[in-house]
Amino acid sequence: MKHFIAISDFTPEEIQHILDVAVQLKAEWKQGGNRPILQGKTLAMVFQKPSLRTRVSFEMAMHQLGGYAFYLSPDEIGLGKRESVADVARVLSRYVDCIMARVFDHRHIEELAAYSRVPVINGLSDYNHPCQAMADLLTVMEKKGNLKGLTLAFVGDGNNVATSLAFATAQVGMNFAIATPPGYELPQAVVEKAQTLARRTGSRILTTHDPTEAVRGADVIYTDVWTSMGQEKEREQRLKVFPPYQVNAALVALAKPDVIVEHCLPAHRGEEITDEVADGPHSVLFDQAENRMHAQKAILAILLGGM
Repeated sequence: MKHFIAISDFTPEEIQHILDVAVQLKAEWKQGGNRPILQGKTLAMVFQKPSLRTRVSFEMAMHQLGGYAFYLSPDEIGLGKRESVADVARVLSRYVDCIMARVFDHRHIEELAAYSRVPVINGLSDYNHPCQAMADLLTVMEKKGNLKGLTLAFVGDGNNVATSLAFATAQVGMNFAIATPPGYELPQAVVEKAQTLARRTGSRILTTHDPTEAVRGADVIYTDVWTSMGQEKEREQRLKVFPPYQVNAALVALAKPDVIVEHCLPAHRGEEITDEVADGPHSVLFDQAENRMHAQKAILAILLGGM
């Protein structure tokens, strides 16, 4: 049995298989048909952090595949507080066929997986965001026709989203460039792991403090909020540090003419991205948001339906 915890856990072939299944299931959905391969299956969704896209996309993914998903709020479980993570995993996995958790501490995801009888999906942790990265790759593949050899430039905080993108791009042979302010870089262990993955597929990893260097000639520009959930006390300081890393029209103009711009949402418009870019011709923000559902359908179908 496999869990879906981190992109780096999988082979390039497995990552490509998830993308191929997502394309297939999305095409069927567009034609008005859904494949009820998860009929009778249940997904427990454990939330410590709120989310529009994670909750709705997983609920609709299960619904469209014939299964059932239900939401467990932070107060209902008190993961690691009211009840130990291990006991939550032991109990839930006797009731359901799969657990998705969106947590603050990545150790909670790892502990759920260690004690669960059923697959555990990482819906987000402070370490990474693998479901988002799969939707991001799916969107690039749709817009560009291929992945290998393209360059994705991430501008902003070296956070959990950037971590999964570093792994995901390396796994599919895309080049990854990241520009962060000094002191906000990706953890060195993440960079080293991404470089190891990149050597296997022939892709390149660039880390810099200069956003113009990162985006020059890029096929994809990606950004995320400067202050993530759980970092609210740092907001004032971050607002002083990050303005040079805003994705605006001038920065986008340095990339390829057909560059696409991605953002995992929610966006703090006027901070990390301008309205002009978010609503402009290069933006694929809402195609990307839709693809959360299709990528997660593929993950669920593979874990539970044998595709």
